[in-house]
Amino acid sequence: MGKLKNTITMRATITIMILTLMPLSMLSQKNREYPKAYVNFSFFEEVVKDAKLHRANRLISFAKFNKMSKNKNTIILDTRSKKMYDKMHIKGAVHLNFSDFTIETLSRIIPTKDTRILIYCNNNFEQKYPFLEAFPTKKISPKKISPKNEPFPEKTLALNIPTFINLFGYGYTNVYELDELLSSDSAVELEGNLLPIMHK
Repeated sequence: MGKLKNTITMRATITIMILTLMPLSMLSQKNREYPKAYVNFSFFEEVVKDAKLHRANRLISFAKFNKMSKNKNTIILDTRSKKMYDKMHIKGAVHLNFSDFTIETLSRIIPTKDTRILIYCNNNFEQKYPFLEAFPTKKISPKKISPKNEPFPEKTLALNIPTFINLFGYGYTNVYELDELLSSDSAVELEGNLLPIMHK
């Protein structure tokens, strides 16, 4: 009986100790200081400033985009999601999701820093058949009427811009950005899962 009593007393003591120490342990974790994240907003601002100046002479028409795409040492880079890329993309474009940009992934896709890179995004396509489902415009404001009497979004957040800035920041400066809106009668060659469905 005495042995059983001692065992119960010992277990009770251990339980009390655990309950006493637990809040101290939790408090210690709560107040623990972690190193700063790898986020440098000031550096990003510098890159944006320099990239903006560089980009001013890198906006090209579809005719020039198309001509350049046929030259050696040139790639068309599509940085939209894989889902949208698979639906439809410009023929011959290579895919790398923007969120997957790193030194390693970019170097696997882009042969050298001298490689000419052509970029485009959803906002380069009109918002009707056959582009509507694969290239939704990233608008943030209601549509207004353009000089050609066509509705267009007043403000947009185009993927081309962060793509250009990040490529520039990683040292890829031979980048050209499509500056025109492609319509269904543009001579653009497309690939993707949606095309066979749309042409049925």
